[in-house]
Amino acid sequence: MHGELKIISGSSSPKLAEAICEHLGTKASPVLRERFSDGEIRIEIGENVRGDDVFVVQPTCSPVNFHLMELCLMLDALKRASASRVTAVVPYFGYARQDRKVVPRAPISAKLVADLLSTAGMQRLVTIDLHAGQIQGFFNCPVDNLFAAPVLIEQLRDREDDFVIISPDAGGVERARAYAKRLGATLAIVDKRRDAPNQAKAMHIIGDVKGKVAVVIDDMIDTAGTMCAAANVIMENGAKDVMACATHPVLSGPACQRLEESAFSEVVVTDTIPLGDKQDQCSKLKVRSVASLLAKAINNVHTESSVSVLFV
Repeated sequence: MHGELKIISGSSSPKLAEAICEHLGTKASPVLRERFSDGEIRIEIGENVRGDDVFVVQPTCSPVNFHLMELCLMLDALKRASASRVTAVVPYFGYARQDRKVVPRAPISAKLVADLLSTAGMQRLVTIDLHAGQIQGFFNCPVDNLFAAPVLIEQLRDREDDFVIISPDAGGVERARAYAKRLGATLAIVDKRRDAPNQAKAMHIIGDVKGKVAVVIDDMIDTAGTMCAAANVIMENGAKDVMACATHPVLSGPACQRLEESAFSEVVVTDTIPLGDKQDQCSKLKVRSVASLLAKAINNVHTESSVSVLFV
């Protein structure tokens, strides 16, 4: 057993860290977070952590590079303060989409970020819905890649509709199939052709959506181009209604406006990324909290209990 359980919060999502602490019946340890006049980040842990089991809660959301650097500095501070074990709790793992070389002379950015976190002092990672599950292999430490499906499905269970679960592209079929199995629903796929980064054109539906409530499942919504194009094609193919479920609400650029004007009746997301005023910009957004899921994972890791029970 490691020492006392302690939670450290970065600046990217203090409300999520606070909610996790409430579920665990504890309080976050004090941390001094300042910037020098030239933009450098200053970190100082406000209490003794020697021999403790420390969990650092920090989604690497926008501004991604700032929050990533802040996370690295907190990890390094804890390592040098002789914490027994340092676990990074990164609900949204930035740079995960750059997990392979798709053009010559390009970096594998997800691997670089994994190396940065490990070098900084991370000994374990807890995250939710990695963009590609095989990113776990980039780390030389234990990785708990939790699924947000149980949290998102709660929004659908109370409805007595004939659902069809939609994958917006071929790469998300495995994720969509898992949702379909849990809901006892059928499965369909949107055939999508991507012309440029953050630009996608949905072509047609593989599967039957006529007269059903379609639920488009994805790991994240960035500019919402893919999602909204999929919604239009689904409605054109005779669906009764169309909803969206996504774990990470990146919602950059024109995303909120696109979703508000889209065919979606509801867009269900989690709080792996704080929404700020984006809920005011898009009335269709419904947020489910992952605080309880992360708190259970943290408790199980700390007590050396099974984390796999959270995947059922």
